Amino acid sequence: MDLITLFTLAVGLSMDAFAVAVCKGLAMKKITVGKAVIVGLWFGGFQALMPALGYFLGIQFQDKITAVDHWIAFILLGLIGANMIREAFSKEEEAECGVCSEEEASLGVREMFVLAVATSIDALAVGITFAFLRVNIWAAVSFIGVITFLLSTAGVKVGNVFGVKYKSRAELAGGVILILLGLKILLEHLGIL
Repeated sequence: MDLITLFTLAVGLSMDAFAVAVCKGLAMKKITVGKAVIVGLWFGGFQALMPALGYFLGIQFQDKITAVDHWIAFILLGLIGANMIREAFSKEEEAECGVCSEEEASLGVREMFVLAVATSIDALAVGITFAFLRVNIWAAVSFIGVITFLLSTAGVKVGNVFGVKYKSRAELAGGVILILLGLKILLEHLGIL
């Protein structure tokens, strides 16, 4: 996987975390660099951890499904992307984020753990595809973690300044990116690209 594809994938995966970080920023009356960094570390850390776990799960089955690995990558990325697009158009989620309470501004371990896991489940599935694509896992997860950290940290500020205006756009962009990457992997394997 080349650097541009990996960067695009990292941005796509980080859009869920960015959207939640926007909500965190919206809920905070006063943000500090420290608070933004805490959000970035939680989301970036889990976005790096989950693909590594997925990779080690996927490597167990690599020999058994090599003939269809490109289809698995295409389907997984397509499903994750479609779900992100669906969430981007969900009025219920937008309404939930639009009225934020003090509790939603919390950076407590329990709440941040749940949010970090929830926003990185898709990265677990992507990690499984990494096993089939023979990606340098350490470079990939580091890159994904750093990109997610940076975007999540910025998301806190964006949410605090602009509100939820960019939340659904970020999810939409992330979904489209993941679907296009899945298609690219499939077409490359089929020899079309």
